[in-house]
Amino acid sequence: MTISFPSPKAVTARLRAAAAGLLGAAMLLLALPAHALTAQEALAIASGDTDSRIAALQKATAHPDPQLAGFIGKLLDDAVQIDGTMVQVQRGDDWVDLATGKVVTPSDNAQGVVNNNYMRKELASARAALDLFAPDAAQRLKAVQRLQSDPTGVDRALVEQALKTETDPEVLRRLQLLHAAILLTSRNPGDRLAAAKELAASNYPAVRTLLLSRLDKAGGQYVEPSPLVRTQIAASLSAIDSRLAWGERLGTLFSGISLGSILLLAALGLAVTYGLMGVINMAQGEFIMIGAYATYVMQGLFQKYLPGVENYALVAAVPFSFIVAGGIGVVVERTVIRRLYGRPLETLLATWGISLVLIQAVRSLFGPQNVQVDNPPWMSGGLHLLANLTLPYNRMVIVVFTAVVLAGMWLLISRTRFGLFVRAVTQNRPMASCVGVRTARVDMLAFGLGTGIAGLAGCALSQIANVSPEMGTQYIVDCFMVVVLGGVGQLTGTVAAATGLGVVNTLLEGVAGAVLAKIAVLVAIILFIQKRPQGMFALKGRSVDA
Repeated sequence: MTISFPSPKAVTARLRAAAAGLLGAAMLLLALPAHALTAQEALAIASGDTDSRIAALQKATAHPDPQLAGFIGKLLDDAVQIDGTMVQVQRGDDWVDLATGKVVTPSDNAQGVVNNNYMRKELASARAALDLFAPDAAQRLKAVQRLQSDPTGVDRALVEQALKTETDPEVLRRLQLLHAAILLTSRNPGDRLAAAKELAASNYPAVRTLLLSRLDKAGGQYVEPSPLVRTQIAASLSAIDSRLAWGERLGTLFSGISLGSILLLAALGLAVTYGLMGVINMAQGEFIMIGAYATYVMQGLFQKYLPGVENYALVAAVPFSFIVAGGIGVVVERTVIRRLYGRPLETLLATWGISLVLIQAVRSLFGPQNVQVDNPPWMSGGLHLLANLTLPYNRMVIVVFTAVVLAGMWLLISRTRFGLFVRAVTQNRPMASCVGVRTARVDMLAFGLGTGIAGLAGCALSQIANVSPEMGTQYIVDCFMVVVLGGVGQLTGTVAAATGLGVVNTLLEGVAGAVLAKIAVLVAIILFIQKRPQGMFALKGRSVDA
């Protein structure tokens, strides 16, 4: 066995990192005054009227102390009682005297401490302020973020003390903004002016609200008496609004892309079947619904038989939903659709009837109520980019998933033998049949592929929408709009139309509402088709079999 030793440079680097960590911890400890919570201070915080308790709390928090932080936590958990002059805290099933740390037996006169909402707010603020001195930088960052939501009640001395010892750049930057927000209410006009200038760099809506409050009038007089400070506050508000507007624009753009990716998944299969066979499949929405219920079934199987790995049920549901929806699509094509080629009106009515049958079948199997499909932990939460912009992980995953499905479709259509047959049949069905392409088999597989992709859309939709027997009906019209607008049989057109419709729909909904936005989009598409019947991207070929 070979024993390897780290290089001298690596050892030196590790020693320097350890020394820096110890130095930072020592500076933090030296900066905190040596003070322990006394029984009298605890009694003053826990008893009396609210104003006196808050005054005692503010006095105690001027000297950060781990015991004080723990006592505030007990107060917030309703685990403190007063027995005479003795303050007792609950630890497990026992009551402990806060002064001595010994287990005691409460008397019949012991009374629990009751905190009203105002007191709880002050306690939570004090606890967050004490967390500014926690050894973990992440904990300190969360403390600053909590305090930034309402800086009016934060102790200025504590924040200034934390500024002297903070070494993390991100925490330090946020502490500086918090300190400026506190200075905005100072009696010194110079402090308020400097704070208004510094707050111009803030991206938080709470800071904007605080600045606006200084421009309010009370009794005919401005809350901020200095005209110079009011002018600076107005300039800072303008800068903050400009940055917040970018957050709103980016949020709207992402919402549009997210909606477009959902429309793309839902319409991609229809683009294959409608573009290849000219089949107006009114049951496409129900195949989306089947994919969502297949995801629900897979979730139940994992919860019952594989409880340890149920967080990965969604991964297994992806191929399962494709196989189930695609398999049912093949059966429908073999039994019904193939007998109606060339008769579009009868095909439309038949697929509409199939959609009703599928809805009723699902109702009989799962009931008419919505079913719950849970997000796995790795899809919960969101990516916080700006103060007013958070991108949900589930929608980000759907966008990436749509891109993967689209790339797979492109490879299948443009790089495989089956894709060659599909393109041949789409462009010239009689000629493809003459050269030996089994068009009936291609139709069957293509219809199964289209319904299978609809199943994938249902799997994705189950993560952001309610799963019910009627969930697919709301997407069928949008699917056809995407296909017709993009161009029959054109994947590029389908992508462009879905993305464009998603963004435009989102923008119009914010201005005119959901209903008027749908009407405006539909009218725009009708006008566009009048000028360009072949859609955004025309199908290339010698002839197109209608």
